[in-house]
Amino acid sequence: MRTIGQHAGAVAALLAPVIARLTPGTSDPTCLEARGTADLAAGAGAGARRRLATRIVAPVPLPAFDNSQMDGFAVRAADAGSDVAVTDPIPAGTVPEPLVPGTAAPIMTGARIPDGADAVFPVERTEPGTFPAALALATVAVPADLTAGSFVRTVGSDVPFGGVLADAGALVTPALLGAFAAAGVDRVDVVRRPRVLVVSTGSELVGVDADGAGIGDANGIALSAALAEVGVESRTVVVPDDPDAFVDAVTAAVGDWADLVLTTGGISAGAYEVVRQALEPLGLAVTPVAMQPGGPQALGTVAFGDRQVPVVAFPGNPVSALVSFEVFLRPVLAPLAGLPADRPSQVLPAAEAATSPAGKHQVRRGRVEDGRVHLVGGPGSHLLVHHAAATHLVHVPVGTAVVEPGDPLTVWSL
Repeated sequence: MRTIGQHAGAVAALLAPVIARLTPGTSDPTCLEARGTADLAAGAGAGARRRLATRIVAPVPLPAFDNSQMDGFAVRAADAGSDVAVTDPIPAGTVPEPLVPGTAAPIMTGARIPDGADAVFPVERTEPGTFPAALALATVAVPADLTAGSFVRTVGSDVPFGGVLADAGALVTPALLGAFAAAGVDRVDVVRRPRVLVVSTGSELVGVDADGAGIGDANGIALSAALAEVGVESRTVVVPDDPDAFVDAVTAAVGDWADLVLTTGGISAGAYEVVRQALEPLGLAVTPVAMQPGGPQALGTVAFGDRQVPVVAFPGNPVSALVSFEVFLRPVLAPLAGLPADRPSQVLPAAEAATSPAGKHQVRRGRVEDGRVHLVGGPGSHLLVHHAAATHLVHVPVGTAVVEPGDPLTVWSL
């Protein structure tokens, strides 16, 4: 049996070409998507994360003109300490007349600074203290301590013309979308999301829209959701326990779309292990791992039609599949979406006793309460509802047969 570390390294090596192709700066045009800012705004959440494929420079300076940081009065700093006449107000969105020496123009936040003015003082420093009352003033006293540049946002102070709005590889965030919109950038190239074909095997399975008896495709739904959390696009297919039908169905579904095939089930020692029977002769390597659940594992590069596609194969029990995803696949895919490779982890004392196979690394499900680790359900790989109730994965390392209350355990926050 492989160790968890050995198999994790093998999965990372298998997917290294895919990761390289989908890393910003790629020259492969099949990995780029042209996107408008409206499209990006609709898909900027954690479930649809994008990275810029190219550097984006500002076609205009930001701000595009000097504007007021405050509701107040635009003046000349040279008039500090003087009483000056109040002229017409300057609302945002207008182009004001030049400011005459010895005058002050009421100005609103974000409004353009008039030619001739070089400072703003807040309306709070007048006797009315607020607008619109201060609009009735005939004269106003310019504070003696006012200096040039006070409360003025200068042109290009955020980014100059031609300055870098974002480099290739930058994650598209709400703030970056706002910067694009402010600068008038309406189209960018982004690196597309990874595409994973999730294949659930078993003649006993029925799709979620199918009628009749059978077992619902928990793995397809659960793994598609897990992939979406790390910004991966997925499609699902359910295939029966027939090797020829399996290869035909997966080949058709792969087409020119999938970067990775992720299968569940069909790799153990049973008589109808369809993934093993169909793909082992084509290059799939079955490599059991000293882990519970998730011991049966397989991976390799397989030809589907005229394409060589990496395949990662997980066990068929749903908890095994989800634990396998967390341990082996999520750490490879998450960084493409700007997420950390590792789940947040900490070491906490066990709240109760438990047993574990000493020769395997056991991954239990649990919750953290009162600073202690409480196990949720047993170690069985079919206990999906218990897994859904857990907030943490609890790691019992190889060589540990018994966990006593108070023993330190590493937990990953889900």
